[in-house]
Amino acid sequence: MSQPHNIEIWPEMSSPVDDAVESRILEIMSTMTLEQKIAQMIQPEIRYVSTEQMKHYGFGSYLNGGGSFPYNEKLATPQRWIDLAESYFVASKESESGIATMWGTDAVHGHNNVIGATLFPHNIGLGAAGNSELVRKIGEATAREVLATGIEWAFAPTVAVVRDNRWGRTYEGYSESPEIVHEYASAMVEGLQGKLGENFFGDEQLIATAKHFVGDGGTDTGIDQGDNLSSEQVLFDIHAQGYVSAIESGVQTIMASFNSWHGEKLHGHKYLLTDVLKDRMGFDGLIVGDWNGHGQVKGCRNDSCAAVIEAGVDIIMVPEDWEPLYHNTLAQAQSGEVTMERVNDAVARILRVKIRTGVLDSLPPSQRPLSGKEELIGHPSHRDIARQAVRESLVLLKDNGGLLPINPQQHVLLAGSGADNIGQQSGGWSITWQGTGNKNSDFPGATSIYQGFKESIESAGGSIELGVDGSYQQRPDVAVVVFGETPYAEGVGDIEHLEFQARTKEDLALLNSLKAQGIPVVSVFLTGRPLWTNKEINASDAFVVAWLPGSEGQGVADVLVAAKNGLPKYDFVGKLSFSWPMFDDQLILNREDAEYVPLFGYGYGLTYLSMDKQVPVLTEKNNMDYPKPSGDLVIFDRVPASTMQMVLWDENDRNLVTSKTQAFKESLTFHTVDWHIQEDAIRLVWSGEKKAYFSFAEHPRNLTTFMLNDAELVFEACLGDIPNGDVLMKIISQDDGESAVLTVNEHLQGAEPHNWQTVRIPLKDFDKEGYQWVQVMHNFVIESEAALDISLAHIRIVPKIA
Repeated sequence: MSQPHNIEIWPEMSSPVDDAVESRILEIMSTMTLEQKIAQMIQPEIRYVSTEQMKHYGFGSYLNGGGSFPYNEKLATPQRWIDLAESYFVASKESESGIATMWGTDAVHGHNNVIGATLFPHNIGLGAAGNSELVRKIGEATAREVLATGIEWAFAPTVAVVRDNRWGRTYEGYSESPEIVHEYASAMVEGLQGKLGENFFGDEQLIATAKHFVGDGGTDTGIDQGDNLSSEQVLFDIHAQGYVSAIESGVQTIMASFNSWHGEKLHGHKYLLTDVLKDRMGFDGLIVGDWNGHGQVKGCRNDSCAAVIEAGVDIIMVPEDWEPLYHNTLAQAQSGEVTMERVNDAVARILRVKIRTGVLDSLPPSQRPLSGKEELIGHPSHRDIARQAVRESLVLLKDNGGLLPINPQQHVLLAGSGADNIGQQSGGWSITWQGTGNKNSDFPGATSIYQGFKESIESAGGSIELGVDGSYQQRPDVAVVVFGETPYAEGVGDIEHLEFQARTKEDLALLNSLKAQGIPVVSVFLTGRPLWTNKEINASDAFVVAWLPGSEGQGVADVLVAAKNGLPKYDFVGKLSFSWPMFDDQLILNREDAEYVPLFGYGYGLTYLSMDKQVPVLTEKNNMDYPKPSGDLVIFDRVPASTMQMVLWDENDRNLVTSKTQAFKESLTFHTVDWHIQEDAIRLVWSGEKKAYFSFAEHPRNLTTFMLNDAELVFEACLGDIPNGDVLMKIISQDDGESAVLTVNEHLQGAEPHNWQTVRIPLKDFDKEGYQWVQVMHNFVIESEAALDISLAHIRIVPKIA
């Protein structure tokens, strides 16, 4: 239900007007056709638009999504990024309008899509550091690395104020406090763009984006893209403060949010986008939509949405359906459904940004001052900044007995899944969108936490060994256990409760095992949010929250390991910018709460000089009832299950799908598509040239119990067209081994092309006499020789008796 509005809540602001810039905008627009103007407002994605299409249409901008790489090369060198930027830029200049295009990328903790880039701690760690000058330096370093690959526009910073830590993007927020977000938004914008009146858009600056306007951190129950039910006063007081300071610092772009405010999607919210942001707050840059966010507005589709343009969105981010959206928008402008006033305002804003930032008159990417300087990617000075940020972000919650800093002349065990795992310590938005599917070698120049400890301890005369599972050759004097959340990003990261490992408690078992052996334990907790960890804290002598520190893992050892003389090399300075829960049912916990009873309050953080570092035994009583596991074997749910590998193969060879977003073979292509949320489904296209296979594979699993319980293979499917040949599904016991086979055309016959349906196939339909279900390696295989276009989502094996 729409809320009554009070524009007086919002500050009256203005942006400086440059008459020369405005005159030039009018001059350019006077020569533009309607077709050229609409093209400026469309933003396709690199996987779905060719340089030839860029030349034909002359799009104003384009993007690469998280985990999308030039030429589908996950290991693309900086030069390959420049090559792609060059090709699109030249194509745009050769279009009829001749207006330079610009490339946007999610550089949210460094240039995080690029191999070898410096990955800074995620924002939640920077919030704990309490150092706005450090944030400014991180922005400057990020700008240099992005510019070195020919890209002009960063979709950062996120200025969400997070009020419910169940949200899967909590780590993208600096704090539950609007004060920190207000301060940091300005610092990051000035780091990326330069400071007004000083180095504003010099050779080492690029375009920043404050996102996501507005209220994304305050949705009901923390659901990503959900509904913010705050009053308008709270919307401003809590959720809009980052935009106030970002606009004051000259931010040139603001991204509309996926969320709703009282049921109305922000992408279509004219009052907030136009009346408040543009008119009242004086923002004269451009508003860009988020990934197909326009398609969620009532009455809209991904390929048609006049409403968001009328509401105030200037550039529509439409990764795949850009062509029908372009033609539909053009027709809507010709009919008057989209007004010329709104088209002209949008194009003027886009041109204003391009003129102010130098994009309009820029040299080709290959000729710009920083382009091609590969030494800037992961430059030592940038890594030094990141290492400092790691040190300052660490928060010491407990140090019973003064175990820290660790004497480096002892024998130390490094244990836990995160000890030697750069991907886990970096979190989501690290090379791939969700931060999954990576290995340490994908982070050249980076340092794991174990490597940092090894360097510190061995250089001081001590010894160290790595035993992820807690095993060791020599009994350690102390064990450092690095554990925590595994990587995730938006959508996938949403949780229903805050207890860490509520069902498995694998890491607690490791801590208890070491404690039972009388080995002192230091816990280093990797997390994107405060979680209920009372049991883990009780099992630890010392407990340090490292958040998601990024590529410079040695920063942890800098603080936790003493110098040779036994004194700290660095003290803890990190303080909680999010409240830490005392009970598992404290799902919403913020310092302004009427009943505020945290375990560790906002601003808490011990130092080596703290007088009382003792933490008493904490309650381990659960106040919440947790639903029992469903018993389903999940194969794919927005992302592959952690045990699953996606494989493409034909008669010649097989390839693992490593990018999680796209893969190609001669006869079969794979890429992610949208079902309910961004990239939560996969699309497989067989060319029909020869037989090819797609499968989910894992270590052999016994499926006998599922067979005995009349289980079904259940998945969501959307056919492009009815296949003209047999489509086979298989369950294979081992590589090239025995298989159970089923022709599934009849199961798909009821599907209308281009519409999603639920497909249920009893496992017994696959069964054949003598087939053994005890060593199943490929539990979902599709084989086709005929042309086939099928999208799949939420694949699982569901027993009738759990």
